[in-house]
Amino acid sequence: MTAFKTSESPFKSDNTASNMCGFTLMNSQVGVLIANVLQRLDNVQVTHLPSMIRVDGKGKFEVVYADVDEEAGEEEGWFNAAEFEEAMSTHYGRMVHLDDRTIMFANPEDAAEYLDFDLKPIQQ
Repeated sequence: MTAFKTSESPFKSDNTASNMCGFTLMNSQVGVLIANVLQRLDNVQVTHLPSMIRVDGKGKFEVVYADVDEEAGEEEGWFNAAEFEEAMSTHYGRMVHLDDRTIMFANPEDAAEYLDFDLKPIQQ
């Protein structure tokens, strides 16, 4: 009888925390503006693809709306959470929208204060 050996799968799961968060933007005028602002951050990597822009950050990063306004050459208040949501198609990590920025968190514990999430165990 012949024993066959199968090759190791390149598709593995890894349950360890990556400490990463991010989103995918449409490759549009607004998406490029957001990417231009974020690629200046040390902990963010921006990857331009034909139809989308991938934004990956380590730990935590913020999309400050006034910075996007400035990049666009528009008055403050031009860019907001609705504009951001329209340009973004997917995200991973915790996302918190505030009036003047969107904050991305890799770890839910770091976002707890914004999400009204109590990290203390319930005593029964």
